[in-house]
Amino acid sequence: MKDSDYIPRLMDSVLKENLELYGAVSLEGCKWCGKSTTARQVASSFIEMQNPTTAENNKAIAKSDPGILLSGDKPRLIDEWQDTPAIWDAIRYDVDKTGLTGQYILTGSSTPKVSKPAHSGAGRIVRLIMRPMSLYESGESNGAVSLKSLFHGNENIAGEAGLTPEDIARLCTRGGWPASVKRNPTNAGKLARDYLEIILTNESMTDLDNDISFSTPKMRAVIRSLARNIASPVTGQTIINDVIGTGETISDKTLSSYLETLSRLHILDDVEPWSPQLRSKTAIRSGWKRNFTDPSLVVAALLASENDLRLDYRTFGLVFESMALRDLKIYAESLDGRLYYYRDKAGRECDAIIHLPDGKWGAIEIKLGSDETSISEGSRSLQRFVDSIDTEVMRQPSFLMILTATTNYAYRQDDGIYIVPIGCLKN
Repeated sequence: MKDSDYIPRLMDSVLKENLELYGAVSLEGCKWCGKSTTARQVASSFIEMQNPTTAENNKAIAKSDPGILLSGDKPRLIDEWQDTPAIWDAIRYDVDKTGLTGQYILTGSSTPKVSKPAHSGAGRIVRLIMRPMSLYESGESNGAVSLKSLFHGNENIAGEAGLTPEDIARLCTRGGWPASVKRNPTNAGKLARDYLEIILTNESMTDLDNDISFSTPKMRAVIRSLARNIASPVTGQTIINDVIGTGETISDKTLSSYLETLSRLHILDDVEPWSPQLRSKTAIRSGWKRNFTDPSLVVAALLASENDLRLDYRTFGLVFESMALRDLKIYAESLDGRLYYYRDKAGRECDAIIHLPDGKWGAIEIKLGSDETSISEGSRSLQRFVDSIDTEVMRQPSFLMILTATTNYAYRQDDGIYIVPIGCLKN
């Protein structure tokens, strides 16, 4: 079922590996990120649950005898299953009964509330998160520097990126949407703007707690506040104040429900705080760093353009960090790792930490600028952060890196810190 014009994704190998281990894989992620297309590359049969010509019939069958929908060559793809939760339970039962691996792939653009499926599927159905394309997947990064290689102890790096500030602004605005990557439209941000409008008027946004009413103006104000505070552990009160500033009102409970909905729709893709063993008893800040699944959504929510980014250096820097976090999450998870950030009350911080299951970790500072001042600041910040870690317990970091937007070359400084342009990085 392979598509002739398919652009390979890092998820390809991850999906195949998990199908060898589990009876079913639930491939989740935002709309338009390429889940169904990727799943079709390995599926032997499929059914589209939301196909307009068969959707109502599919729902009726799912309620009465969902096993009928599972019939077909394996692995079988069940596309956009989330509105028919009985499918999940039927797959869980079938996998439990047969004990076979690689039987089903479920794809969905939203995560159903926990109460919907009767059984969790733990041990039978593994959950994977897919995102829009990283720069390496879209071809804008040449992949000269590999995170995997750095974790394996390679100290010799070299590479030339050649991305200009104009290129970076365009890539932030266009995003990693496969449709935009293939067509590279003149109006780079249109798809992301359309995405937000569709989300804001989609009935899935009304699937809140029973006593919470949905308001498009309120949700628009929440999304805009998140965009203004992107790549930071913004508090709920800050968002509430921003919403009030637009003339709307919102309670803590309503905000919590709205944020949960944005997470279930995979629009929010926050970064978890890292809690390492420290040399001192300094308190670690525990708020999650807010981020969207793609930087183009930040630009769209701010009603900005690529030219606007270039004229507003601070906003440009935050949007670039959002893009870097997207790429780093994709790369980290392809290595079976996780992405974190660090900030403590003593002012020490690190933009991104990749932690692997074997205990190896690497620390990354993200810098829009590549001038001497920016690099020096990044180096000092990294060293101050590492000095606070109890490396006898946590190990020495596998690498320290400053990830930049427009440095021409990747190289290793005398102090051992790697300077890497984002246009050279891959997993």
